[in-house]
Amino acid sequence: MKFLHEYRQRNDIERIAREIARTTTRPWTIMEVCGGQTHAIVKYGLQQFLPTQIALVHGPGCPVCVTPLEIIDQALAIAARPDVIFCSFGDMLRVPGSKRDLLAVKAQGGDVRMVYSPLHALEIARQNPTRKVVFFAIGFETTAPANAMAAFLAREQGLQNFSLLVSQFLVPPAIAAVSGAADTRVQGYLAAGHVCVVTGYAQYHALADTFRVPIVVTGFEPLDILQGILMCVRQLERGEHRVQNQYARAVARAGNQRAQDMLQQVFEVASQSWRGVGEIPASGLRLRAEFSRLDAGNIFARERSVTRDDSGCISGEIMQGRKKPADCPHFAGRCQPGHPWCPRKAPAPPITATATRSPPVMKSSHEY
Repeated sequence: MKFLHEYRQRNDIERIAREIARTTTRPWTIMEVCGGQTHAIVKYGLQQFLPTQIALVHGPGCPVCVTPLEIIDQALAIAARPDVIFCSFGDMLRVPGSKRDLLAVKAQGGDVRMVYSPLHALEIARQNPTRKVVFFAIGFETTAPANAMAAFLAREQGLQNFSLLVSQFLVPPAIAAVSGAADTRVQGYLAAGHVCVVTGYAQYHALADTFRVPIVVTGFEPLDILQGILMCVRQLERGEHRVQNQYARAVARAGNQRAQDMLQQVFEVASQSWRGVGEIPASGLRLRAEFSRLDAGNIFARERSVTRDDSGCISGEIMQGRKKPADCPHFAGRCQPGHPWCPRKAPAPPITATATRSPPVMKSSHEY
């Protein structure tokens, strides 16, 4: 398959690994921002190809991990209503709330359906005019255009029974929050290639300049990731802090303008709470006022709960590069991918955590 096997050849992987080892003269800590990159690193055992001086830490680029507990609890309450068909991507079905997850709601009689696109949820709404259909619109800039398109079409077609429970995140403010913390370990970043397919990477230049860190837009195959690491290490060794594009076969500097226009039409930038991290200014998207009737968060406002994550889970520290997964006492034991551990939490006043140094408010890609 084009652009797949070509980027998994062991000879090429070993060649790039040797170049990384030859280039590295001191310890460096590099964060791969995207959870997809983390998955590839673990799946292909890429750490074993790197010199011991290179430490890879995992970033906050997994929407499943950073969706706040209060949104998940609201999703669970909405999904349990008998008048609702609740649609979600499959990766959210096992994410624990305070007491249960979406699969448990489904097992207890809730109409929870896994879909592969918000447009599928839109079709379900058309087929079930007497039911309220709610789509769990989570993700980063990658999924946001399709979610925006669903909202746009629902309004254009006059669908009265469709809404979105929105939990959308933006990557650049998260990088700013990590870099702005006084105790940050991160010296360079592998930026998420699929995010930049949509947004481009013009806005990353401000981050590189402000925090004096190299940022390399990187793909997801083994050779992509190793080449991204090599490009990052070369900058670190030279004392440079620039934005480079390793994923040039898919990413253009300006990104996808049509997707950006759709985002701009439907969403606006807002502060966002990140699970395990806290609130980051201007790090999320919310529906604009003209789409407010499609906002499930407001439609089902009575289902909101004020909850606090007091489980002792260290995922927030992991996503900020302070700790590694194996540092958690529950890792690979009580907490596993198929059954993430999250003990019951009692309602409590809301709390807000911010980086030690407030990150700069990042502009949208339309402002560059």
